[in-house]
Amino acid sequence: MPLLLPSSLYGLARPFLFGFDPEHAHEITLDGLARTQNTPLACAYSAPRVDDPVTLAGLTFPNRVGLAAGLDKNARCIDAFAAMGFGFVEVGTVTPKAQPGNPKPRMFRLPQRDALINRLGFNNEGLDAFLANVQKARFRKSGGGKSPMLLGLNIGKNAATPIERAVDDYLACLDGVYPHADYVTINISSPNTANLRTLQSDEALDALLGAVAERRETLATRHGKRSPLFVKIAPDLDEAQVAVIAATLQRHRMDGVIATNTTLARDAVAGLPHAEEAGGLSGAPVREASNRVIAQLRAALGKDFPIIGVGGILSAADARAKIAAGADVVQIYTGLIYRGPALVRETAQALLRDRSKA
Repeated sequence: MPLLLPSSLYGLARPFLFGFDPEHAHEITLDGLARTQNTPLACAYSAPRVDDPVTLAGLTFPNRVGLAAGLDKNARCIDAFAAMGFGFVEVGTVTPKAQPGNPKPRMFRLPQRDALINRLGFNNEGLDAFLANVQKARFRKSGGGKSPMLLGLNIGKNAATPIERAVDDYLACLDGVYPHADYVTINISSPNTANLRTLQSDEALDALLGAVAERRETLATRHGKRSPLFVKIAPDLDEAQVAVIAATLQRHRMDGVIATNTTLARDAVAGLPHAEEAGGLSGAPVREASNRVIAQLRAALGKDFPIIGVGGILSAADARAKIAAGADVVQIYTGLIYRGPALVRETAQALLRDRSKA
């Protein structure tokens, strides 16, 4: 995932960089970003942030384009992504204990469809290392008088934790990240941790969100702040399932929803190399399913419930379609692999122009 390039050079360099194994390219890029953030070398990927503030869940998002979780699982490069002009950045997913994730190879490009399949499996260095990196970040002190970029911290369960004990892992992570997060995301939709998506079912979701909501009240009193809670859901849901989730989010007073994670569907990439690899499919093929779920959520939740739209944004037009479907703000991830960092500013400017015309 080579991002460490001036935008004008990205298109020329991409064919060479795509010669690397996707996960190896990802690691090289993050290492480069971690070394160069907050140094003069950061000018290689820095861009002025588009100011297009919007208030959601009691937070002011400086603009409507964010980085989706999964790219910076260990929160090593927060300041580098802030320099790219994102209005908000979500890091993780973090689990209580370090874990290696699934066996390699576990990431595959499908360039014919601007897509990626991954089965990483919440590989991360654990909660303690994650929090240490979060606390090193300087982005809140370097706004130049502007509102700081917002930081979302995304939490999950360890693979070794039985699904019936999943709540314990989420509460342990929530305790740790709460004082450092602008918002916290409860990730129950990765397809790469066994049985995780069963937490989206009616009774399991009700129990999880009830426990999380109760713990949030305790933490809000302890830390003197009420951090919003978002829940990230899958695109592979029918309308009835979406309606149940929407009702459960409202019942437990969640602050927002992120739609969507990767898909298990393969119809859009059938016959392509790597199409049958196990894992979650992201990029252009998930766009329509994501937009469908967003529209169903908006219909079920009403006009004021915050929705973050993610899945298949590779252009400003794709971001506009997310907003038209009912999202308030958007996140990108796979689009960075195929378009590079110029996508951040391009998308933010387009959404600002649309808002100005409204």
